[in-house]
Amino acid sequence: MARSDGSGVMYYFAIVGRKDNPLYESEFGQAKREMRYLNQMIAHASLDMIDEQIWTPGSDKMYLKSVDKFNQYHVSGFVTASCIRFVLLHSESGKDENIKNFFSEVYENFIKISVNPFYEPNTPIKNAAFQHRVEVLAKKFLLS
Repeated sequence: MARSDGSGVMYYFAIVGRKDNPLYESEFGQAKREMRYLNQMIAHASLDMIDEQIWTPGSDKMYLKSVDKFNQYHVSGFVTASCIRFVLLHSESGKDENIKNFFSEVYENFIKISVNPFYEPNTPIKNAAFQHRVEVLAKKFLLS
């Protein structure tokens, strides 16, 4: 297993809107605060790879597995029916099923937020309950 700087497993999760605007971001595990800008850059750079896979003829998958790699970091992607992209930067490989389950559960919670009449579509998600649910799902699927 790949480790981030030998200090543990690192995850950076972002939800990106249709106009490449960040809707939500969170870090789990041994993510270092000073690495946040690098994590954001890697995740943003991988959006082109995700878009390329979305528009490939015959591609009808939501979960895209590993779409990109930067040094020891892997980038996994998930695309909703409304073309909102979920991006997970991680330092650990071989957890495809757990990552897929994480994305699916977060998507279910994202749908609940999206249909909330007080949420304006394509704006940052600042819901504390959503943040808590994502953290619980990360512990359940990624950090276990």
